[in-house]
Amino acid sequence: LPASPKIFHGRETEVQQIMDILCQKSARVVILGPGGMGKTSLALTVLHSDDTASKYVHRHFVSCHSSPSYAELASNIALHLGIDQGSNLGRKIAQHLAGKSASLLILDNFETPWETLEDRKDIEELLSLLADVPHLAILVTMRGAERPGKVNWTRPCPPPLAPLSGKAALQTFTDIVDGPEEDNAKVQDLLDLTGNLPLAVSLIANVAGYEGCDATLTRWRTESTRLLSDGYDKTSSLEISITMSLSSSRMDVEAQKLLSILSMLPDGLSEADLVQSNLPISNILRCKATLIRTSLAYTDHGRRLKVLVPVREYVYSIYPPSSGVKLAMREYFRTILELWDDSKQISSPSAIPQIPANLGNLKCLLSDAM
Repeated sequence: LPASPKIFHGRETEVQQIMDILCQKSARVVILGPGGMGKTSLALTVLHSDDTASKYVHRHFVSCHSSPSYAELASNIALHLGIDQGSNLGRKIAQHLAGKSASLLILDNFETPWETLEDRKDIEELLSLLADVPHLAILVTMRGAERPGKVNWTRPCPPPLAPLSGKAALQTFTDIVDGPEEDNAKVQDLLDLTGNLPLAVSLIANVAGYEGCDATLTRWRTESTRLLSDGYDKTSSLEISITMSLSSSRMDVEAQKLLSILSMLPDGLSEADLVQSNLPISNILRCKATLIRTSLAYTDHGRRLKVLVPVREYVYSIYPPSSGVKLAMREYFRTILELWDDSKQISSPSAIPQIPANLGNLKCLLSDAM
């Protein structure tokens, strides 16, 4: 089995929720969330817990990252379980596990095979076969906010993972940097660049560990997310991790247009903004749903559609919004500002919450136009 993560903070609630589910008979659970949010680390922490080890005699961890098709997925699982290759592998896998005592099967990075549309039916059928094994617990990790079909997932289903709390992000940073004697304000400036995305926190802490906070902040101003992308895979390169989500089969051109304009709007957009702004984007509410499904965007507590800071930085660098989309966005905010009369009194009560909620957006759009 892969080792448990040695630096792991701020997921106590999520660990307990999954442990509670795994205590039930025939547990089926999915850990969802954006790339780099710590889904694998959470799964490994659960896998190595004393309660899991005592309940499940057999524990299996299968990485699906290199299995982009049904055939490769079935072969990968069979190889891990020591099953001979051949036809009807799915049924052989289910029969093998049915002959064992209490078992836990973790399928990590399950989005890789599941994203293959032509194989999705067979892949979900394989999951369904596995779910028919009564003493087998199934734990799946995958990017996005959608669970595979054909499985009765155990309720309550955990929500997609959110960024770390400020305290947990700081603990992670200081564990990696080994308690730097740095200006706390500068450390916080670095953490602000990560959006408390665990992968970004770890990568920026590694840079700060040998360059210091000042030098790291200076490099970020010129390199942005490239600073955190020297690695060779999604666990060591922020840009590779984000690119994997951007290449999802669930993404389309119109959703990418919406993501592009969101990449320059730190305050995000409310649903009213999306509907009333007349952006040249077809089916904009469907695009919103697409971005949420792929976890490239999320809705905050105020129901505003937002993109995490590292994702915004990277998307803006490679897919900046078109001039037409930016023009429509500026025109929309101009009409809101014109609701103020000459004496600076608001003339439309509906505009009262819109103006302060978009101050960061207004600043960015104004800076871009200058």
